This record gives sequence, C-alpha cells and structure tokens, in this order.
Amino acid sequence: MRASPTEVASYVGSVTAVASSLTLTDIGVIVGILTAMATFGLNFFFMWRKDRREQRESDMRIMEMEKHDG
Repeated sequence: MRASPTEVASYVGSVTAVASSLTLTDIGVIVGILTAMATFGLNFFFMWRKDRREQRESDMRIMEMEKHDG
C-alpha cells in the first residue's frame, strides 16, 4: 500500500504542527524520559549478561569441586 502525495503532505503537516507547538521545556522532558528508558534498558541487558556469566562460573566451580571430592 503506497501513500499518495496528499497523504504524505498531511502527515508531514501534522508532525510539523505538533513539533512546532513544543517548547524547550517539553523537549527537555521528552529527552529526559527517553534517556531514562535507554539507561534502564541498557542496565537491564548488561546485568542480565553479568548474571549469566556469574552463573556459568559458579556452575563450573561446583563441578570442579565435585570432581575433586571424589
């Protein structure tokens, strides 16, 4: 489904109207929210990787201890 030039112009006009109504305060709030969400997502991802790595290390240590215990 292709958008006609009239539809594209309508969307561009709508986005321009919304963007021009934003103040610097609004933009700052939006950027702050996006930054907080990105920070949360990245922290979650890296903590998940760290937990997996530490779990594998713990499992290997347990297996090594079980080998030596006989």
